[in-house]
Amino acid sequence: MNQNRDFLATEPIPRLLVRLALPTVTAQLINMLYNIVDRIYIGHMPGDGALALTGMGVCMPLIMLVSAFTALVGSGGAPRASIAMGRGDEKEAERILGNCCCALLTVGTLLTATLLLFSRPLLLLFGASDSTIGYAVAYIRIYALGTLFVQLTLGLNAFITAQGFTSISMRSVLIGAVSNILLDPVFIYFFDMGVAGAALATILSQGLSCLWVLRFLTGPRTRLRLRRENVRLERGVILPCMALGLAAFIMQSSESLLSVCFNTSLAKYGGDLAVGAMTILSSVMQFAMLPLSGLGQGAQPIISYNFGAGNTPRVRSAFSLLLRISLGYSLTLWALVMLFPRLFAGIFTSDAALLDYAARALRIYLAALGIFGVQVACQMTFTAIGSAKASITVAVMRKFVLLIPLIYLLPNILPIDQALAVYLAEPVADLLAVSFTAALFFTQFRKME
Repeated sequence: MNQNRDFLATEPIPRLLVRLALPTVTAQLINMLYNIVDRIYIGHMPGDGALALTGMGVCMPLIMLVSAFTALVGSGGAPRASIAMGRGDEKEAERILGNCCCALLTVGTLLTATLLLFSRPLLLLFGASDSTIGYAVAYIRIYALGTLFVQLTLGLNAFITAQGFTSISMRSVLIGAVSNILLDPVFIYFFDMGVAGAALATILSQGLSCLWVLRFLTGPRTRLRLRRENVRLERGVILPCMALGLAAFIMQSSESLLSVCFNTSLAKYGGDLAVGAMTILSSVMQFAMLPLSGLGQGAQPIISYNFGAGNTPRVRSAFSLLLRISLGYSLTLWALVMLFPRLFAGIFTSDAALLDYAARALRIYLAALGIFGVQVACQMTFTAIGSAKASITVAVMRKFVLLIPLIYLLPNILPIDQALAVYLAEPVADLLAVSFTAALFFTQFRKME
């Protein structure tokens, strides 16, 4: 434990952030490939690639919901474990780890049953058409079989990062991503399984990552050990974790709800072409969000540990550096998307009509991406210091108060193409949300003693 305290509490912040964030950013970039490689392969299938891509896009709300439940447990439990470690209470940190593991097993089992039983009506509700429902059902029913792997891999990997073992957590993602990239063409093309093959490759890859994570957390190198006696649900342990993770859950589950809102509105105003373009737009958005999330995850152990130890100057220094890097990244990516939208859209499709439409929509949808680094840095820091109320507030503001109403309002009041007005809801909401989050954060941050 002394070694852990030494480097988190005494090593210079810039060097420490590079040491911890580089592997987590790399892991998120790899995870990005994990999430979008299926879409890349499917979108370039000869013949029905565009429709198959649209069908996979309709599955995204359900996939996001699975990840959201992972965040509810892991994103809340890991910072609390770090804070406990900062106080020198490793026993409590291990109780948190065990409780969260039990919660992930329970949630994963329930989600598997739900997806298998109700996938078709849910997909139709979420915007699938007669042309795309077959592709969507074929994908999600196989994906559902790997839900438990997803829960354990993503949820428990957060506890590896929380201990400062970011290179190990990166390998967890790398194992699954490389496996998925290699298996996708085998199942999709060689065995001619199409979207079903993409789903099978995904769950097999997640299974390998899950085995790696469990092996590490029960092995000799981990500081926090996953012990059988702690794998149970204790009200006083798991509820505070879930309260802190609620902000991350709202952020990710609201992405699922937003995907439904976007898909149904776009199906109404632009048909399958507009829905297919949304699949591409949301994939490009991951180029922005996942590395930013990885940067925040790298900063989280520094902020949480020093917050628990009462070292306010290091907390402030870590946040300041996180903010500057996050903003620089989001501005750089925004410039690239504005300059080369067809290059980004072309990654996912070779269909001429879909490529033209998606390239035009990208500039609208990501118009406010440049300032989004502020939103992510502030929200990740709220979570890292255990400020559940503030984290939930900014999450609710952006998604529920601003974006969802704008999706339905703008097409009816703006004198432009209605489908393009739906895409415009994203940058308008982002601009307003970043302003609100920044004001709330700096008001609260100044009060920190």
